[in-house]
Amino acid sequence: MTNCSAIMAILQENRTETAVKVQDVLTKYGCHIRIRLGLHDSGVDTCTNSGIILLQLCGDNVPLQQLEKELQVIPNVKVKYMTLDF
Repeated sequence: MTNCSAIMAILQENRTETAVKVQDVLTKYGCHIRIRLGLHDSGVDTCTNSGIILLQLCGDNVPLQQLEKELQVIPNVKVKYMTLDF
């Protein structure tokens, strides 16, 4: 079974300016992404400009530090990750 124990949270504080750059990085590592969930506050007439993307990353050699590094050079993007060991 493939190792899918890495969870990453990406905070975008300005989605309108960072979305394309973040998407480019995620596409580069797309083969490692099993689940992607995007969260932001929205309503009928409003939509916040910040949001969180949660990823479940899979693979025996997921390049977590490289992915984190590439995301963190994008202004207004913060990254945290953890590896679950059950």
